[in-house]
Amino acid sequence: MRITGSAFIAAPSTMILLDPDLDPDPAPKATSAKRIVAPAPQAKPRDFRLSSARTLARFLGLAQKAVRLKGEVSVLLTTDAAIRKLNARFRGKNKATDVLSFPAEGLGAEEIAGDLAISVTTALGQAAEQGHSLSTEIKVLILHGLLHLAGYDHEADTGQMARRERLLRARLGLPQGLIERAAAEGDGGFNPRIKPTKTARALAPEGDSSRASNALRPSKKPAVPKSPAKARRP
Repeated sequence: MRITGSAFIAAPSTMILLDPDLDPDPAPKATSAKRIVAPAPQAKPRDFRLSSARTLARFLGLAQKAVRLKGEVSVLLTTDAAIRKLNARFRGKNKATDVLSFPAEGLGAEEIAGDLAISVTTALGQAAEQGHSLSTEIKVLILHGLLHLAGYDHEADTGQMARRERLLRARLGLPQGLIERAAAEGDGGFNPRIKPTKTARALAPEGDSSRASNALRPSKKPAVPKSPAKARRP
């Protein structure tokens, strides 16, 4: 599936992939998937700029170690439009969301944990709502997605994922997690999972498999429970 008109930009030696359609300085025209949000008073315009791939890749490594998740993980930072296409294709929901998780499956999955797709546009609106930086919100989404890749499922468990997320966000210096926010908002839980088949190929743009092959490629053997993608919001 072609997500954008150009190839993804992958920072060398990282698992962070940047959609070229992203605005490098989106602040502070924060628009979430559901509503337009003005930056919180304590937030400064620079807080809504996208961190470098190197900075986010460093956090990804720390968070993955904290989750105790083995295997390669790629994070695609993209737009509402692109994640809406993924959400529609894999979940039948024709709307944007903040994060989608794609666990690895098939042969070779012992080396690949899976992929995450994050809408920077939606993350920006949520950062404004929460009164913290865009970088912080993306880290919150990365942690939540990693827990799903590790096999946690807050919809089916009895609070294990919520407790684990709360513990790890405190260890990593992050604010309130997604599950806690949903509980506070009376969200009643997140959307059903789907089972992505050859998800990595679907995330990679047509005609550019070379750039995405290191992170967005189909796995070959299940390394985590066979569970479908996870979305934060309906």
